[in-house]
Amino acid sequence: MQIRPAAALTGALIGMSALFLPTATAQATGRTTHHHHPVTVAHRGASGYAPENTLAAVDAADDLGIDWVENDIQRTRDGELIVMHDTTLNRTTDVEQVFPDRAPWKISDFTLDEIEKLDAGSWFGPDFQGETVPTLEEYMDRVSDNHQKLLLELKAPELYPGIERQTLRELRREGWLDHRHKRRLIVQSFNAESVRTVHRLRPDVKTGFLGTPAVADLPEYAEFSDQINPSYPTIDAGYVAAVRSVDGAHGKPLEVYTWTVNDGPTAVSVAGMGVDGIITNKPDVVRDALDDAS
Repeated sequence: MQIRPAAALTGALIGMSALFLPTATAQATGRTTHHHHPVTVAHRGASGYAPENTLAAVDAADDLGIDWVENDIQRTRDGELIVMHDTTLNRTTDVEQVFPDRAPWKISDFTLDEIEKLDAGSWFGPDFQGETVPTLEEYMDRVSDNHQKLLLELKAPELYPGIERQTLRELRREGWLDHRHKRRLIVQSFNAESVRTVHRLRPDVKTGFLGTPAVADLPEYAEFSDQINPSYPTIDAGYVAAVRSVDGAHGKPLEVYTWTVNDGPTAVSVAGMGVDGIITNKPDVVRDALDDAS
C-alpha cells in the first residue's frame, strides 16, 4: 500500500475517526487510552523564552525542569549537521546583513564556517545577542550535560540525501545509540520514507511520523514508527484511540505526541483525548496546567 500524503487526508480524518470512540476501542482492545499527564516536550527548546533551536533554548528548558527537548536537523553546503528549523537562514539570524548578496539564504548554500559567523539570538531579544547556530554535536553535548532527552526531527530530509545515515552516525559517535541513551531519544520526520530509512538502518531506535495519517493507513506507518505525532487541531479523542489501538514497530501501542500547544486549557483538553506527549513553546505553562488538572 502506498502511503498517502498526510496533508491531503486531514479533511476526511476527523469524520473517519468518529468510528473509533475511545470507550469502544478500550473495551475492544483492553488498552488504556487516556493518559491524563502526558510528557511535556520543549519545542525547539523552550522557544517561548529563548531563541529557538539554540543552546540557550536547551538551557531555558532545563532551568524550567523540563526533561524533553525537540529540535530540527539540517545540513550545510560542506556537509555539516546543524540545528535549525527553517531551510533558510534569514528568519532567525542576521544573514541578510552579513551576506546581503546571497539570497534566498538557503542553509545548503552556506558552509558551517559562514553560518557560525551569524547572530542567531538578537532577533528574539537583546539578551541573546551573539547566540550562535549550534552544530548537532554541540547540541547533543548540551543535552547530555543537562541530562535531558531528545525528540530529534529530520527537517526536509529530501533536500539532504543520506542525512538519515549521517545523523545516526553522529549520534553513535556521541554515545547516543548505546543502551542507556537510546531510551532518551526519538527520531521523527514529516517524511515517511525518511522515518522508514531510520528504522531500517537502526531498528532499535524509537521513531515517530509527524502528521495525521488516515486511520486506514495506520498499520502501514506502524511498520516503521513508534509514534504518530499530529498537529493538535487535526485530532480528537476517537482518532487518538484509533492510533493507540495499533501496535507500532516495537510491538507496543503507537504513541501520540501532539503539537504545538501553548496554553493551559488546550493542554488539558488534548490530555483528555489520551495523548502521550504535548510539544510546546511554553513547557512550564503546559506542565503546570496538567499538574493542576490531575
